Amino acid sequence: MESFQEVSNLETITSVTPALAVVTSLIAAIMILIFRRNPNIRETFSIGAGLVKFGIVCSMIPAIMQGKVVQLDILEFLPGLSIKFSVDAFGLFFGFTSSFLWIFTTLYSIGYMRSLEEHAQTRYFFSFAIAMSSAVGVAFSGNLFTLFIFYEILTVSTYPLVVHEESEEAMSAGRKYLAYLLTAGVFLLFSIATVYYYTGTTDFSFGGILAGKGVPEDLLKLLFITFMIGCTKAAFIPLHSWLPTAMIAPTPVSALLHAVAVVKAGVFTAVRIILYVYGVDLMTNTGLAIPFAYFVSFTIIVGSLFALSQDNLKLRLAYSTVSQLSYIVLGALLLTSSGMIGGIFHIASHAFGKITLFFCAGSIYVASGLKNVSELSGIGRKMPITMISFAIATLTMIGLPPGAGFISKWYLALGTIEANQLVLLFVLLISSILNAAYFLPIVYKAFFEEPNPSNMDGVKEASPFVYIPLLLTAIGSVIIFFYPDYFLQLAKLALGV
Repeated sequence: MESFQEVSNLETITSVTPALAVVTSLIAAIMILIFRRNPNIRETFSIGAGLVKFGIVCSMIPAIMQGKVVQLDILEFLPGLSIKFSVDAFGLFFGFTSSFLWIFTTLYSIGYMRSLEEHAQTRYFFSFAIAMSSAVGVAFSGNLFTLFIFYEILTVSTYPLVVHEESEEAMSAGRKYLAYLLTAGVFLLFSIATVYYYTGTTDFSFGGILAGKGVPEDLLKLLFITFMIGCTKAAFIPLHSWLPTAMIAPTPVSALLHAVAVVKAGVFTAVRIILYVYGVDLMTNTGLAIPFAYFVSFTIIVGSLFALSQDNLKLRLAYSTVSQLSYIVLGALLLTSSGMIGGIFHIASHAFGKITLFFCAGSIYVASGLKNVSELSGIGRKMPITMISFAIATLTMIGLPPGAGFISKWYLALGTIEANQLVLLFVLLISSILNAAYFLPIVYKAFFEEPNPSNMDGVKEASPFVYIPLLLTAIGSVIIFFYPDYFLQLAKLALGV
């Protein structure tokens, strides 16, 4: 087992900055309601809040890069049980990624919603702002208790987005969405209460807070299971079906769910629990890591097989997400420096790649009304910006240069070798082949098959508000491939390696 430097006793800076990053979008949500009758002003607040939030997050980068933690205690209910923000390198990694991509999702949403003349746009942007506030709250939570609060707000705030269409199918999807995620919240709350009972704290600490606290080993194993059930947002099979069902939502919401907020909050929380509640030593000593690594490997493979069988483009992307999320958790479970770096890095690489793919799916729908892969013959000739961006994001998902996914999969592969788990290396290889099998035919169909006149007549690129964000996120994925140092440094700081 590797040794890691102590990262739990870093120098702490007290600052209101984390709270400001969270509150910014709450203020925007209020302004969105106030100016609900003036769409231009309403959307100006949406965009402005995204830019301000990202600027606030960036202001913490110098301190975090120096190995410091930015902290703010809000309210203590009981000794060791408080609402508390604490921004470390891992939290900044997620917070930076989500707040940056929120800017593009907001721009894209404006183009998408206006192009389709969608109803209830004020409710949409209001819920969107609350969701991003809670996602950043999850990222910057200093303990399990604070994380739980924002985790559940994220569930409730995204419900109106899932049911936006208000059809019978959408309402059914919304009920399923709440049933899965709120039930998971009960398991998460039980787990947090148990941790507090035995340790007297819920504060995160790299190396874990459960070790040496007299928790029976059988209870530690049971508690880990209830924690992972609580992380149903991470879409582990068989607790995944809420995610494809939620694809009834508008495409920008799908992008939000799959790349920026909900599912990333799930895997972020799972990694927090593995590394900052249990810790490397306890995960090793209890023998929990490798069996669960095989469990998430099952999700990686089966999710890809499900994706392979989908003709609906958004459903294919949804099952791809089910598969790709478990790379992140697998990296943490390898308990090696390379594996954990690869897992954390994949939070960013998957975010940029998958948000691009969903943006492209939405662009196709706005421009042509098409939803199925089988209908996309020749669309690359009509919508070259959209489909070139799709092709770039495909490389990220497969793990090929110059997509950012190559970096994370490279580190994950090294991690499996360091952990002497060649079966898991084989899982990564098979998964990448399956990724290619369900993505590359779309690219081939778009550029090398003859267009169907009945599908493609009059089709052209959608509004610049739609295609510019997807082009920029695709370029972002390539930039991360060539200049990965910032994200790699954050991942290494988070692990003390």
